[in-house]
Amino acid sequence: MNMPLLQLVNIRKELSIHSDGQTISTVILPDVSMEVRRGEFAAITGPSGSGKTTLLYLMGMLDKPTSGSIFLEGDDVTVKNEEELAGLRNSKLGFVYQFHFLLPEFSSLENVMMPMLARGRYPLATARARAQELLHLVDLSDRLNNKPNQLSGGQQQRVAIARALANDPILILADEPTGNLDTKNSELVYRMFQRVNVESGQTIVVVTHDEAFAGKTNRNIHLVDGEIVRDSR
Repeated sequence: MNMPLLQLVNIRKELSIHSDGQTISTVILPDVSMEVRRGEFAAITGPSGSGKTTLLYLMGMLDKPTSGSIFLEGDDVTVKNEEELAGLRNSKLGFVYQFHFLLPEFSSLENVMMPMLARGRYPLATARARAQELLHLVDLSDRLNNKPNQLSGGQQQRVAIARALANDPILILADEPTGNLDTKNSELVYRMFQRVNVESGQTIVVVTHDEAFAGKTNRNIHLVDGEIVRDSR
């Protein structure tokens, strides 16, 4: 049996608020166990405040659980220090957020090249060629030299997807990637994720309020009050 790409075991997440000399703890995720298989395209859904983004941030090692263990390719990441976690995030994960966070002074091509050059993984010529390939993958070969303010919202998110793929991650995590988009552009972004999943075998987990988007993925994980109440493939 193949090892899960990502595995969460008895994850609990509490937030502590200090006020008037007292500490009040709020439980966000009481006890979550789940796994993500290689090649899955999964959506995490649920009402506001259900713990979706918290769960995604724990998967992405952007936050630590109060208790429980998280394994990436069988490696327990909850015991690692921040420097080790940063290295894993940079080398193994790609992130797409609701806002694209593209650097406004740089072109689409330069924005996609940036992660490769920042880590020194690729020489300049190789980074440029790879960025061109990735922008072609998301149907933006004709927008290589456009800056973010010269792109539509959907095009900006597709550049962000290409950038997330820059360092060849094993897992892409997306937090409400269509939250600021209209129906047409949301569909375009979904198609790009689907294409990357099908053509490259990329594993993708998306937090979304968009039921239409979620309904077209391979798996739907539904949270209510921090608990998984439905997990359908």
